[in-house]
Formats: sequence, structure tokens, C-alpha cells
Amino acid sequence: MKKRVTIVDVAERAGVAISSASAALNGRPGVSEATRLRVRDAADTLGFVPSVRGRSLSARRAFAVGLVVQREVEVLEADPFFGAFIGGIEEVLPERGYALVLQVSADAHRTELRYRELGANRRVDGVILNELQVDDPRIPLVGELELPAVGINADEATMLPFPAVRQDGGEALTRLVATLVTLGHRRVAHVSGPLEYVHTWQRRRAWERALTGAGLRPGRLVVGDFTFDSGRAAADELLTLPADERPTAVVCVNDLTAVGFMMRAQELGVSVPGDVSVTGYDGIALGTYVRPTLTTVQTSPRRVGRAAARQLLDLIEEGAAPDAEVEPAQVVVRDSIGPVPRN
Repeated sequence: MKKRVTIVDVAERAGVAISSASAALNGRPGVSEATRLRVRDAADTLGFVPSVRGRSLSARRAFAVGLVVQREVEVLEADPFFGAFIGGIEEVLPERGYALVLQVSADAHRTELRYRELGANRRVDGVILNELQVDDPRIPLVGELELPAVGINADEATMLPFPAVRQDGGEALTRLVATLVTLGHRRVAHVSGPLEYVHTWQRRRAWERALTGAGLRPGRLVVGDFTFDSGRAAADELLTLPADERPTAVVCVNDLTAVGFMMRAQELGVSVPGDVSVTGYDGIALGTYVRPTLTTVQTSPRRVGRAAARQLLDLIEEGAAPDAEVEPAQVVVRDSIGPVPRN
């Protein structure tokens, strides 16, 4: 077996003390620039790979950040949004010598336990709080645990005690609903997510704002859970209403819900978009595979993930980080919407 190269080997090759080699490789003061370059050149020549444990002990950090996703595993399996978000985080962390500790939780109680486990003995240096909730219990929890944190898509009216990354999707969703109104739709329903989530309310407000701005009353509201099955259930509820109450357009909280709605509509003999127009939110690739292709609001989870990772590492290393804005979401019009059906 090949002998592992150590900091001792690097120091000997560079002709410096072990403490100087360590300071040079870890970016600490106390060595000249010439010494720093000589040590790094020796490390590269020998193929030296720093010990994460050694770094952690010397810097008093875990060099890891935590993400706890509170969703059923089946939902994560079906929704590529989370994969893109996590992928964005992973594009940043290795470049700065950090690792991601990812955990999945099915409910709020288990989520709290996961955060307490991560905070105990500093298993991570900070956490990313995705899918913020109304009166989110994680906000005081990370304060209690003294964990640096970054929030994802916090409501701008809510003052967080830590930085946030935001991507505005409300304006795009408002424009999308306005497009439906322009096409003649007057009964526009909404299938929302669970009411405890901030982004559920953000999308609901955008739907309501567009309709009231056009002088219309918001249509029927069905509360779902972001899943394909909740879209199917919403179709059963909305498409079996009397003809004069049935919506002619349905705005779904995400693409999975919208695809479930469309599939069930077709099973019920309801044409999309001939009888009902359907829209989604997120812009996952699945929306381009179904027929008709799905009109949606295109978000950027990968960019949001990258921004959140950079922001959290700056907070950990510098002690402060400003809020960050990612380029706003955009409307993508495809084949699942059309003019209001003629009676």
C-alpha cells in the first residue's frame, strides 16, 4: 500500500517547520508569500491531501454544512426540484473545502431532532433552511443552537435573524394568471400547497392579486400537498362541479401537482386545454415530456442552491453575509393553456 503523504512530508520537502507548512496551507498569517508558494508547490508535487479531521481540529470547524429536507421520501423521489437545489449547493462546497450533511425527515418532530443532532458537538458549521414555514420553529431553534443559518425564499415582510436567498416568483405568477384572464378565463381556481409553508402563501397571494387586479373574484381554492396525487384529487373535486361553477383554468402550486391534475382530467374525459387550462410552477423537465406540454413559472433551484451555499460559507467564515437575490422566475407558455371554452 502506498504511504499517505502527511504535513510532515510537505514541511520537509519545502524546508520549513511543520507549523509554517500548516499555516501556509490553511491560509493563516505568520508566513511570507514566498514560503506560502514554496509549501503549496511541495504539497502539489507530493500529492498531499489535507486531513479534514486535522483541519477541523486546528480551525475548530467541522467544514460541513447541514440541510434537513422535511418531505416524504416518495415525494423526493418524484420531484427533481430538490435534486437541482442540492446540486447547486454541491457546486460550491467542495471548492471551499466543505461537505454537505443531508438528512431527510418526515415530520416536524423528527426535523427538530435532526437539527439538534447536527448542532450537538458542532457536527456542522451552519445550516440551510429551505421551505420556510409560517412561524417556523426552526428559526428560534438555530438561534438556541448558535448555528449560522441561511433561509430560502423568506417572505420579504418577515424579518429573519439571519441572511436569506430569494428568487421572486410572485411577479411571474401574477403575469401568468393575467395571461389566463386575457384568454377570457373568469373562473380561475388554485390548487395550493399546505398552508403552513411560506411559499404556499406567496403563490396564493399572487393568484389572488392577479384576479382582483382584473376586477375578478378569486375562484375555488383546493389545498394540496405538492404531490402528483394531490393534483389528481383536486381534479376530482373541481372537474365534477356543476358546469356553471367548474373552473375553466386551474393554477397549480407546482408542476407535479399540475401534471397529476392533467392526467386525471384526461381520464375524466376533460380536454386540456380545450375544456380547462392548467398551469404549474417550478419548471421541472417533466413538464416538457407530458402532452400537452405544461405552461409554468420557471424557477432556478440550482442557482438558488449555489447562492445559499456561498452565503452560508461567507457567514461562517466572515461572521456576516448580506441577503442575496437570484434572477426572478420567468413565465414559460406551452400547450396546456388556451382560450376560454365556448359554451
